[in-house]
Amino acid sequence: MAVSVIALASITGCSSVASVDAAPDAANPSCAEMMVALPDAIGDAERRKTTSQATSAWGDPSQVILRCGVEVPTPTSDPCVSVNDVDWVAHEDEKTKIWTLTTYGRTPATEVVLDPNVIPSSTVLASLSDAAAKIPAQKACVSVEKSEEL
Repeated sequence: MAVSVIALASITGCSSVASVDAAPDAANPSCAEMMVALPDAIGDAERRKTTSQATSAWGDPSQVILRCGVEVPTPTSDPCVSVNDVDWVAHEDEKTKIWTLTTYGRTPATEVVLDPNVIPSSTVLASLSDAAAKIPAQKACVSVEKSEEL
């Protein structure tokens, strides 16, 4: 998670190409399928070119950063939200208040970093879920209430 926050902080300058580190599994062919389906804009933030494979950024300075090929999350107590049939595990950095949202149940996983005070997470996830769904789901989030029923 710290890498994501550092990446967000390092690309908030006003350059036309965003410097984003590639994820460990960025060369996975499933990332390529997802990347071609990404939107040209999220809200008013236009998509920018990035320096690494399987990454994207929107806005100048960047409001949203995406990396495909990150480590697949294991079961967690972090909140999970489902948007258009894509599950996202949400983690908020307590110091910076930056959110990292990672697809759950999809390999490779996709990570999205954003500041919810700058761009609403609901707008971001609604815009990105169709592309993220190009990577097939193998698992789904289960709420605490539902797991107690099992």
